[in-house]
Amino acid sequence: MRKHLHTARDFILPVIDFFYPPFRRFMNLQTFRYAASGGGNVLLGFLIYTLSYKFLFFGEEFDFGFYAFKGHVAALFVSFCITFPIGFFMSKYVVFNDSNMKGHIQLFRYFMVCMFNLALNYLLLKILVERLGMDAILSQVITIVVVVVISYLAQRNFSFKATAANDDEE
Repeated sequence: MRKHLHTARDFILPVIDFFYPPFRRFMNLQTFRYAASGGGNVLLGFLIYTLSYKFLFFGEEFDFGFYAFKGHVAALFVSFCITFPIGFFMSKYVVFNDSNMKGHIQLFRYFMVCMFNLALNYLLLKILVERLGMDAILSQVITIVVVVVISYLAQRNFSFKATAANDDEE
């Protein structure tokens, strides 16, 4: 399994790095990799959200029998389930590969940040769609901007913080 992860990384890194030179004056390579891989994952998540909202849930409530989700919330959870593992892979192996923290610690921290981001996204959608009456797709675009900024800071300084070799046991 680890060999496949490194093979994927060895394919993805040169593709992302190929587009870096014009951005060299504006940001360092790690920030560019985060923007490229995170941006790709955000676009994937937005595509999944939009398709789920319009064609899976048809903008209606999704009833589990014990709980009913509004269409925009159900679409958010579908999107999260797909983008979470992709985002972790990209963060661990492509963006923050300088971190020597143990993988299970990174995964736990990444999960915690993602849960916070999911809760923030959920809260913002509830306010924008249900309280302010905004369109669900436009509301998701607005929440993405807020969540991406918070996510980068949290992932860089918490989940994948580059540590001294003896600090990886936390």
